[in-house]
Amino acid sequence: MMSASLEVLRADITTLAVDAIVNAANSSLLGGGGVDGAIHRAAGAELLDFCRTLGGCETGEAKLSPGYHLPARYVIHTVGPIWQGGNSGEPEQLAACYKNALELAAQHDIRSLAFPSISTGVYHFPADAAARIAIDTVLTTLAQQPAIERVLFCCFSEADRARYAALLTVKDVNKPENPQ
Repeated sequence: MMSASLEVLRADITTLAVDAIVNAANSSLLGGGGVDGAIHRAAGAELLDFCRTLGGCETGEAKLSPGYHLPARYVIHTVGPIWQGGNSGEPEQLAACYKNALELAAQHDIRSLAFPSISTGVYHFPADAAARIAIDTVLTTLAQQPAIERVLFCCFSEADRARYAALLTVKDVNKPENPQ
C-alpha cells in the first residue's frame, strides 16, 4: 500500500521547501524558458556551472544537482518529449520522466519532491493526457519506492491545478482511513 501523500497546488515551484524539485529541462540542461529558466534564475549561477558537468540529458532520463539558492536541497532535471502527435513514443517518454525522477529521488534519500507539468509548455504535450500519465506513473512508481513520503504536483495555472485535483479525486488517493 502506498504511504506517500500526493498533493496538488498552484505555486511557483522555485519557492517550495521540499527535498527536491523537478526541472522540466531541455537536453542541454543549461537553462531555457518556462520552469527551466525560472529554476536556473532562482538557484543562481552555480546551478548552470554544475549542469555543465553533467553532459546533458536524454529524453525521459533524470539527473541530479544541488539546489544552491533554492529552498529545495536538490533539483532533479528531466527532459520531457516534444509532442509530435502521440505516435512517436511521447507517452512512454513522458512516463519515463516521472519514473526515473522518482527512482533517482529514492536513490538519494529524497523523501519529498515537487513536479511541474512536464512537456505541456513549449513542448506542446496535451495537458489532459500529460496529467493522466503523470498521476498514473507516480502512483505506480511509488508502490516500489516506499521511502518517498510526499509528492507535490505544482501547477502554474488554475486550470492545471483543477485538472490534477480532479484526477487525484477520481483515483481516490489519500483516502482517509476513518472517513468522518
